[in-house]
Amino acid sequence: MNNETAEAVQAALAEQANPKDISTFQRFFKMGKGEYAEGDIFIGVRVPANRIVAKRFSALPLLEIDRLLNSSIHEHRQAALFILVYRFLAASKISSRDDNLRTELSTFYINALKRGRVNNWDLVDLSAEHLLGTYLEDRPRQLLFDLASSTQLWERRAAIVATFAFIKRKDGSTTFELAKKLLDDPEPLIHKATGWMLRETGKKISQKVLTSFLDQYAAQMPRIMLSYAVEHLSVKQRTHYRSLR
Repeated sequence: MNNETAEAVQAALAEQANPKDISTFQRFFKMGKGEYAEGDIFIGVRVPANRIVAKRFSALPLLEIDRLLNSSIHEHRQAALFILVYRFLAASKISSRDDNLRTELSTFYINALKRGRVNNWDLVDLSAEHLLGTYLEDRPRQLLFDLASSTQLWERRAAIVATFAFIKRKDGSTTFELAKKLLDDPEPLIHKATGWMLRETGKKISQKVLTSFLDQYAAQMPRIMLSYAVEHLSVKQRTHYRSLR
């Protein structure tokens, strides 16, 4: 079998699959009727094993990656996204930066996101920071605000998670602007992701920038969002901000 095909990746993943893990994944990723991952299919490949497979196929052509993304099997889509991230990071190295390839990969990713192929929280979280955030670091960021206004849950989550790339460079401005936009979001998965990013501003930039935001908006924040945001503050600070709700 040609090593540069989606079928070869699928065969390699099948070798790593453990059917005993499927029921655990089904519960963990909320695949029940009416839940956010209803209808998703797992074969039982754990993330470390999937990463190893993805690294073996990091040169997979985009057409074949697209075939993986179109699969109904979760781990196939996960492997496709790992491959995209590995290739994007390689193209982002200072010694071998390739802006044309970076644009091609990010555009490909955005298209996949908008057609619903990046469709669970783990898939968003492993990819959005790099393929959206890192790509947009030195570009206009309006796309993230457009995604944050989407009716699609995973597009909104990708928007806020992408800002992790900015936070790591000591820039919390986009995180705070998007957080304000997402205060009234109805989805707990958005509350969790937004609180997570707010918490990271306090850890990686400064507690002062986080508490300045909380002083203004803690009273409006959903409980889960606030709980995540204050997780690394002192007991006294956590008690204070929670009392504002």
